[in-house]
Order: sequence, then C-alpha cells, then structure tokens
Amino acid sequence: MTSKPSTWLSSAEKDLLIVSTALKLLLFPSYRSTDFEVHRNWLAITGSLPLRRWYQDTTSEWTLDYPPFFAYFEWLLAQAAFVVDPKIIDVHNLKYSAWSVIAFQRSTVILSELVLGMALLIFARNNKSDSNSAFIVAASLLLHPGLIIIDHIHFQYNSFLLGILLLAILAAKLERYALCTFLFASLLNLKHIFVYLAPPFFVYVARVHCFTANGFRTDRLLQLGTITALVCAASFGPFLAVGGLEAVREIIARLFPFQRGLNHAYWAPNAWALASAADRVLVKYYMQTGRAVNLEALASTSRGLVGDTSFGVLPNVTPQHCFAITASFMLVFLTKLWFRPTYDRFVSAIILCAMSSFLFGWHVHEKASMLFLVPLSLVATRDHDHYRIFVLASMSSIIALFPLLINRDETLIKFAYTALWALLVFPALQQSVHKPAPSLFSYMTWRAELLYLAGFVALQAYVSVLHPIVFPAGADSLPIPAEGLVDAVSKVASELSTSMTAMLATASSPVATTARIASGTAAVTAPTGFTASAGLLQPDQPMVEAVINATANASDAIKSSSEAVASNLEFLPLMLTSVYCALGISWSFVRLGALYLQS
Repeated sequence: MTSKPSTWLSSAEKDLLIVSTALKLLLFPSYRSTDFEVHRNWLAITGSLPLRRWYQDTTSEWTLDYPPFFAYFEWLLAQAAFVVDPKIIDVHNLKYSAWSVIAFQRSTVILSELVLGMALLIFARNNKSDSNSAFIVAASLLLHPGLIIIDHIHFQYNSFLLGILLLAILAAKLERYALCTFLFASLLNLKHIFVYLAPPFFVYVARVHCFTANGFRTDRLLQLGTITALVCAASFGPFLAVGGLEAVREIIARLFPFQRGLNHAYWAPNAWALASAADRVLVKYYMQTGRAVNLEALASTSRGLVGDTSFGVLPNVTPQHCFAITASFMLVFLTKLWFRPTYDRFVSAIILCAMSSFLFGWHVHEKASMLFLVPLSLVATRDHDHYRIFVLASMSSIIALFPLLINRDETLIKFAYTALWALLVFPALQQSVHKPAPSLFSYMTWRAELLYLAGFVALQAYVSVLHPIVFPAGADSLPIPAEGLVDAVSKVASELSTSMTAMLATASSPVATTARIASGTAAVTAPTGFTASAGLLQPDQPMVEAVINATANASDAIKSSSEAVASNLEFLPLMLTSVYCALGISWSFVRLGALYLQS
C-alpha cells in the first residue's frame, strides 16, 4: 500500500500565504509615494527605448539609477505591462495613475515577493531542531510591518531583493558556496546598496571554501572569481557592446551620485541624525551666547531638503569620512570572522556590517534598515541577548519608517498593524529563548530598554496627535521669534546707515565750501539728501529709494523668518522620530557588536 504523497505546502504554510496575499491585495488603493511613478517610468524607459538610452533618458526626473539586472527585470515587467495597458510604458505619459497601472504594479510586487517566500520556506524547513520558532520567524518576515510599509504601501521591490539575500545566506549554510557566490553577485547587479554586505560574504566564503585543512585551493578561488565575472559580464556586457566604456561610465555615474549630500530629506535614524540634531542644539546655544555660527548650515540641516548638509558648529562630514568610519568598524568584525569562520559569526557579521553602513554611511535612506533587520530575524532566538537586540532594533527601525506614510488614512494601518505584529511575534519568540539569571548590569540595561520602548508611545502621541493640534499644517500665521525681529530691524538700520553714509560723503568738504564762499556761490543749501522746493526741505530721490529698500528688506527678513519657523515646525516631528529611533538602533549595534567580539 503506497502512502499518500505529502502536499508541497503544509496547511499552516498555505494559511500564511493566503493571509499575506489577502492583506497585500487590500492595500492596493492605499497611499503611493513618488517611488511608484519612479518604477512606472522605469517600465517606460526599458519597455520603449533602445538599450543604449536606458541610462541616458531624462524625460522624467526619475531617471534609471539601479544596476543593469534590475533594468532587465523592469524590461520583463514592461512586456506584461504593454499587454495590460500600453500607456503604462509611454515615456511621455508622466504621472500616469489609471487603475490599470496601480493594479499591475502592485501585483508585480506581490508576485516578486514569492522569492522571499521561497527563501523563508527553505529556512523554516532546514531548522528541524526548532521548527516552531523557525516558522514564527518566517511568518514574521513575510508579514513584516517594514516590508508592508516600504513595498506594499510606499512602493518598492525590497522583498524580492531580500529574498535573494536570504537565499545566498542559506546557500552558505548548506555549504553550497558556488551557488552562494552566484546569488550574491546577482544581487549586487540588482541593487548596489548590497555592496555593504560584500565584505562578510567574501571573507566567509573565501575562508571556508578556499582555505582548507589541506592548504589553499586556488582552483576554488578561480571558480568563485569566474562565477562573479560571468555574472558581471551578463549584467554590463550588453551595454558595453552597444555603447562601449562610455555606456558603463554613464551607469556608474547614475549608481553613485555623491552630490546628494550627507542626509536624506528625512534623516535616516543613524549617527548623522544624532550629529545633525546635536549641531542644531549647539547652534542655538552659540546664538544665545553671541558666538558666530553658519546660519546657512542651520538651514541645510533643519528643512528636510535633499542636498549638501553642512554643520554650523560641528565639523562637516564628507564621503571620505563616512567611508573611513564604516570601513573601520567592518574591519574589526571581519577580522574576527576571518580567524573564527563559523556560520553563526557569518550571519552576525552581515548584520553588523549592514548596521555599520546604515549608521555611518553617506546619504542613507531609512528603508536601508531592512538590510540588517532581515538577517537579524534569523538569530532572534539564538539567546536572550539576541532576542532583546531583535526587539529593540525592530521597533526602532519600523517606527522610523512611519513618516514615509504621510496621509492620515494610513495612520491606523501603521499603528494597529505594527502593534498587532509585535504582540504576536515577540511573546511567541520569547517562549523559545532561555532566559538566564541576569546580572545587575543586564537587569538594569533590560529595564532601560523597556523604558525606551515605552517612550515610543509618548513619541507617537506627540508626533501624530499633539503636534498637529498645536501647530496645524497650513496655518496662516506663525509666531516670529525674537531673532527674526532683530534681524529685520538690523536690516532697516543697515540700509539707512549705508544710504546716509554714502550721501554724506558727497557733501562739500571744508576746502570746497571756503572756495564757494570766496567766489560768492556759497548760498544757503539744503542738507545732503534733501532738496529745497517752494521754501520747504523735501527728501530727494536717493533718500526715498533708501527708505523703500530698507522697508522691503525688513519685510523680506520677517517673511523669511516666518518661513523658517514654519519649515522647522513641519520638520520637528520627523527630527524627533529620527533621533529617538537612532538611539535604539545605535544601542542595538553596540550590544550586538560586544556580543560578537566576546563570543
């Protein structure tokens, strides 16, 4: 009697897939960011223009700035988009928002997310010793609030890319190093931000695969190098064929635009957010104590605009500084991995390198937190310390994504869904973790972390409720600070002083006056700046213009000050969120780094 063949998915796995898909289908009408139009435009570029023009087209401001493999991915989607609605791939059809394009693009995110689902399925089934917690981790990632916000509301394809990252990590766990190399090289050619994770992949795979007990295996190193070269050739080769080295240079220029500045428009919750906030505090202190500050620098760090970020008091940060700091931290972690290359350390090194690049990188996006949150989930049940880090980093990173959803319609979704996810995931994982008797230090830090987590309630109460009430958006008038009035008055005095000084300088000198008296021409004259008319002294034209200019400049100063206050108040909730979340992520980095180095 033959046994009944098992189904491909278990009932629990089927239920998870159904719930996940249904939830994401319900989000079709939700808020869409400019990234939605970005990817629609990329469909149009790849679907209607020749290959040579993909990285040249500037019809839209949303130019193609991902590596070639992602461009090919968009080209594949464009073929289907043409069947659904040809207008989708019209390069000149900017900001096209018909229901056809909404349904199509949102559907492609769900379908491409199956790559993540496949990776999670492999992960769960290869953890038979703790299958229950592995399934919880898999479910938590498939339904992760961060991915819901970034991919299924805000709109991107991170789940697809993170699925490939997980597959590469799992290939390393299964000791399939050639496959691991192929997957990670492909990932780099899909999105170049993963280059920050290349060092731990290279160190670990080279160390365990090429440096064996019998000596160094040159053939294996050549194998890995050949795989990487072939992947890059498949990626850049077509562009090299049609446009030569110039085409490759155009791609590189699009991928690494250092002119964008240190901070993103909304500060990512990293070290530079803390530095920017500290600089603002120092600038206020310096202004109150009469010290000189760079006011333009203050504006650059407070308005939430894309561009160069300069500090008013602290030293300015350059891309070279960011690279040096990030590389220094990575070097410490990679040295440990090189001398003790275990799979657990490999995963921890990936997390720490991702955190290093997030905390100290140049022009970091808040969405980049998923680079360390996904692998961090894999070690959440390793021990109680890792569980605590997972909870703290997860909540800090997820809440840091809340400002991406700018409409009130999504407020309930982000709050209620995140709370539900946390209440289901954290207690379930905690049951799988052994909690040892804590030391005094561990007990105190755990209590401090709980207090920090409770602070998110107060933060969101202010950001989402209190601030909009006290400072409603679009208010007709805002209080002008004292320094604004002082600035306005100073401009009036400066203009009048300059005009009067210039006019007095033209007055007759004593020698000239004596000469006029001697010649009989020194009649009674009007004071400089005035003319005699009908027996009265009247201001002449230069004086009138001086007063008008001074008044206009004073008005501009008051208006500028009011606009600055409005900008600062609008950016205040974003700054508070970024800074508070940065504290949690920074502490998680310190804790995980210490555990890693002590292990």
